[in-house]
Parts: sequence; C-alpha cells; structure tokens
Amino acid sequence: MNRRQFLRRVLWGGAVTVLVGTYPLFIERYIVTINHYTLPVPNLPDEFHGMRVIHLTDLHYGPLMPLDILAKVIQKTNELEKDIIVCTGDYVRGAAAAQKIDGIWSIMEKLRAPEGVYTVLGNHDHWASTEKSLHCLNTSGHINLRHKAVPLSRNGTTLWLGGAGDLWEDHVNLDQVLKDVPNDACRIVLAHNPDTADTDYTTRIDLMISGHTHGGQVKIPFIGTPMLPVQNKAYSSGFIRSQKTGVFISRGIGWAVLPIRFNCFPEIAILILSAAQNRSGIQSH
Repeated sequence: MNRRQFLRRVLWGGAVTVLVGTYPLFIERYIVTINHYTLPVPNLPDEFHGMRVIHLTDLHYGPLMPLDILAKVIQKTNELEKDIIVCTGDYVRGAAAAQKIDGIWSIMEKLRAPEGVYTVLGNHDHWASTEKSLHCLNTSGHINLRHKAVPLSRNGTTLWLGGAGDLWEDHVNLDQVLKDVPNDACRIVLAHNPDTADTDYTTRIDLMISGHTHGGQVKIPFIGTPMLPVQNKAYSSGFIRSQKTGVFISRGIGWAVLPIRFNCFPEIAILILSAAQNRSGIQSH
C-alpha cells in the first residue's frame, strides 16, 4: 500500500466513523415515522370496529428536542385521518422542565380530533410540576383522564376510556379508576408506564395504551434492546400480551437517558381497533 492509498483509507475510515457516531445523535432521532397497528380488542362493540386512534407520547420538550420539531409533529398529527387522539405523558424533560410546560402545551392544545383528545401525564410531567402540568392539561381543551373513566358513544353503544395515574408518581388502583364502568363494557386504559398492566387490580381491561419506554431507543440486531426503564422487560414497543391484558407501547418522539436512537425511530402511532378475537397486533408502515 502506497502513501496515497493509506491516506485514502484513513480518510474513508474517519468519515465512516463520524457518520456512525453522529447518526444516532443527529439523524435517526429526528426522523419521525408514521406507523399503523391493527390491535385486537376483546369486547369491542361493532360500532367501534375500525376506529382510528392516534397515539402520541413522550414528546420530551427540552434539551436537544426543540419546540419547532414537536410543532411539526402536532401539525402532522392533525393532518392524519383519525377518530380520536390519545396522549400518554412525558411532554417535557430536563432540569428546567417546569419552564418548558407552557411551551409544549401551547402547541399540544392545537391537537384536534373528531371525537376528542384524551390525555394523561407521565413521570417527567410530575417531576417538572404536577400543579402546572395539570393546569395546562385542564385548560387545553383535552379530556383529562387522570384517575377516571369517561364514555365514548356511537349509535347508542358505549366504549369506556380510562386513565391511570403515573405508576412512579401518581398511581391509583385501576379498580378505583374503573369502578363506575358497567361490567359488560369495553374498557381501554391510558397508562404512561406499561408496568401498570401488572399492578394489583381485578377489574377487566381490554386494552392498555402506554409509552415511557421509547422502545429502548437502541435496538441492536441479534441482541435486542439493552436498556428499558420498566420491570417487565417484555415491554419494549408494539403490541404485547401481558398476563392481564393486551398492551400497546409506542416508541414515542423524544429521548430520556441519552439523546440517541438506533434502529428505533420515533413514531406517531395510528392504532386501528379490531373487534376480531383471534388476531395479533399487526404493524404496517
């Protein structure tokens, strides 16, 4: 190998190293995908079969997650076909997160859906300021599902949407949350942390919708996800059968421990509810 060939290889090697090193930090975590999932929901009334639910979670406005990118996520969400929007928490992050709450809610309050926007909080929202986060939620035009359930009706048939408190900071037993729901009604629960599905409750839940994990942010081929902030390590992303209910977990938008993503794109999830009893969660892009 002559000197010119050696220098060329060094330069190419350096370029590849820079690309590999910067891709998870500066590229992939800003590429927001739109993914469709067909989810089986036991006891789903026929009137709600095919219902389109857009799920947003873990926006994490703060360091290295600028508001203009999140504003585009909100705008895109409003442009997509849907019946309702559900939001499952962690809208801010960082040491100065309390100062970010007004900013993120100034764009989140623009969310619109024909049958409503339903929202709960996550651990970062409580860490920033429970009082301020709840105030913004309650004045946003969203339907606050914290610690309660509300009916959604179509042609005289009702589906119930419930909201869990954050498992780490604001948990209330789900039996209490759903105590006023009729026994034969279909129940869908929003819970920021999917570990909520494994808590001590006896009431039936037909589907839980969660975030919190970010899908692990890094998925290494043949190895998997090295870090998940949950006790049940099966709760990564997508549709998962727990012992008590089916759980859908979105990869979310922002970041938590490290500002990187690899093989785990942020997503706006479109959930299509299916009354079929024997189908698995099916993803399509």
